Amino acid sequence: MAVVLLVSLALAGCKNPPLRSGAPGSSPSTGLGHATGRATVPPSATPSAAPSASSAPAPTPSGSPVGGAPAGGWVPVAQTAWRQQLKVFNDTAPKPVPGGVVRVPEFQTNCTVSNEAPDDPIVLPGLAGASHMHTFFGPVVDATTTTADLLARRTTCDAPGDNSAYWVPQLMRDGKPVKIKSFRVYYGARVKDPSKVVPFPPGLVVVQGDAKRQVATRNGGSGEFWCAGSAEIGRSADGNWPICAPGGNLIFQLVFQDCWDGKHIDSPNHKSHMGPMKDGRCTGEYPVAVPNLSFMVNYESLGGDGLSLSSGMASSMHGDFANAWKPANLGALVKVCIVASAKCGTTPSFG
Repeated sequence: MAVVLLVSLALAGCKNPPLRSGAPGSSPSTGLGHATGRATVPPSATPSAAPSASSAPAPTPSGSPVGGAPAGGWVPVAQTAWRQQLKVFNDTAPKPVPGGVVRVPEFQTNCTVSNEAPDDPIVLPGLAGASHMHTFFGPVVDATTTTADLLARRTTCDAPGDNSAYWVPQLMRDGKPVKIKSFRVYYGARVKDPSKVVPFPPGLVVVQGDAKRQVATRNGGSGEFWCAGSAEIGRSADGNWPICAPGGNLIFQLVFQDCWDGKHIDSPNHKSHMGPMKDGRCTGEYPVAVPNLSFMVNYESLGGDGLSLSSGMASSMHGDFANAWKPANLGALVKVCIVASAKCGTTPSFG
């Protein structure tokens, strides 16, 4: 009943949501029509297709940091919890999309900074102060934070049910932190058929980008900082940072992978359990379509000289995601906004 209520609230509030603007290459597919309302996990992602007992890792110990055991490795999904979540999702009946709604598979969550710390419970779990400085959004995070901790803590994100944690390296000017203007996460679909998208499995963690990548950032290339709200009128002396016209601000968009292997919530490099779509579909080693995450990080800065990330050059920009959504809330949003291709904001007001 709670899920049906969330679905009804979502559809009631989908009219005239805020539009994403100025994000190059970020618009998901449109005009894909209504969905069937039922998603399945491909056979290759079932428990029978998981690694053999001799190679499969043990389940994540209770109370371990969100990245699994400190030694790292492949962390299997809790199949019982995942199947139950998928059943609830499939049993949620699709609702008609009202007229006037933009037909784009998307919803969003907006967060403010929760804390900053030289910790990373995914990459360096349990090792306090061992990482470069990170800016965290959602619940407060430290090196020992677990998924249970995230679910129990207050969050700075405005989508009800979203207790997930998001983080990026700290941006600095001449060694001093640059203030965050806003942080928004878009949950969308770039696959050809959004009706194939299912919610994230419980406990999923993902890293996107490479903190060790230290190369010059080409002007106009992918994966660069750019100007929101105004034109770029120049570049820093080293060419790595844009200079924005007055009225604008520095921004970065970080786009995650679309497809999941259906077996693991973490991997040794925190990336290999996720992969790219092929020809608009999730197939092969990554058969399960999940929401496509896109971080939009806005800074109180016009760019220019003196900027650096705590991880180094602009090219080292990266982001971490630890799923701690309440399944009913996430399932309702995926069903209403992504599967049915209805552009939404946050529930229940959606905008």
